[in-house]
Amino acid sequence: MQELFTILTILCIVTPGLSSATNSFHVMNYGAVGDGRTDDSTAFLKAWKAACKAPSRNPSLIIPARKTFFLKPVTFSGPCNSSSIYFLISGNIVAPNSKLAWEGYPINRWLAFTNVNGLMIIGSGTINGRGSAWWPQPCLYKGVTCKGPTALTFDRCSSLVLKGLRHINSQRNHIVLSNCKGVTISNLHISAPRTSPNTDGIDISSSSNVQIRNSFIGTGDDCIAISSGSSHINITDIACGPGHGISIGALGVHGENDTVEEVHVRNCTFKGTMTGVRIKTWQGGIGYARKISFEKIRFIRADSPIIIDQYYCPSAVNCKNETSAIKISDVSYSSIVGTSITDKVINLSCDQNVGCSNIQFHNVYINSTVPGKKAYSYCFNAHGKYTHTRPIVNCLQP
Repeated sequence: MQELFTILTILCIVTPGLSSATNSFHVMNYGAVGDGRTDDSTAFLKAWKAACKAPSRNPSLIIPARKTFFLKPVTFSGPCNSSSIYFLISGNIVAPNSKLAWEGYPINRWLAFTNVNGLMIIGSGTINGRGSAWWPQPCLYKGVTCKGPTALTFDRCSSLVLKGLRHINSQRNHIVLSNCKGVTISNLHISAPRTSPNTDGIDISSSSNVQIRNSFIGTGDDCIAISSGSSHINITDIACGPGHGISIGALGVHGENDTVEEVHVRNCTFKGTMTGVRIKTWQGGIGYARKISFEKIRFIRADSPIIIDQYYCPSAVNCKNETSAIKISDVSYSSIVGTSITDKVINLSCDQNVGCSNIQFHNVYINSTVPGKKAYSYCFNAHGKYTHTRPIVNCLQP
């Protein structure tokens, strides 16, 4: 009853003077069954097409509570007539159990929104990727190297709001933002087993003016990953763990010209993560990662809490030193406390030719939980300064 009240309240607020008959598009009215077994993909697409083409302001597609909707791979395309459109999810959406359901569909995505402006996906429902079938072998057939589907993809979406949902067990990444502008993500709960490979919480690429806040993310890979072409990314009040922390990169693969700037991570907690806050680049790339800050961070038994790694090569095969590298500069770490299950708690491995510049530490205190080991820092060709920091970072060069 509370969920119905919430939906009706939203409809009344965003569409004064309009009746629900012209402004609300209930998936059940377009043939959806909601029993968790019947394919409701066609019904969802019909409801979306009607809402997207509606002449009214702020149309709302409604997915009701106490129903489970089974969807095959589906793309909701824009542009839409209205400057904003609501996708209200109170029920559950589940993916196919079998990978064979992707035959004839692009293997890289399950649910996707493309070229939709003013999209607002709000609710208390759950999006369940049922990804366990993909984790051991992310291909339809054995013997082929490939990547499994992203559960929820947004491509070329501006003024996007994503709020309140539960995202679980993605096939690969849970949420991907690509070429998006003006995004607000809040109050999400994203989870997958710590052993599930490549199940990143939120991946951001070629996007700007993104805010992510007040969410829990615990998966088998990065809680949040920021890739090339992204700028003005603000991340606050995130509980991260398990997972691989919050990462920028890896940038510069295959000599690419990659850029990231104005990334600010604040008031976040990392519990039991494999890494904490990390910037990683391949050898041989060009471009920059700059104007980055990590502030008011707490680590709880995190592995490798602070890392700059300009020799990223996860396969450890054919790893070569190159003459060019991404330039890392203007990175600050402040008001950071916590514990690490390693003794090397600060690791700044900068490129031997380009190096890192203006790396700042202030009020950083990280202890090691390794018996008999004191926490220490390591630097290679890193330049900057530190104050009120333990372990001391006297390996920083001027």
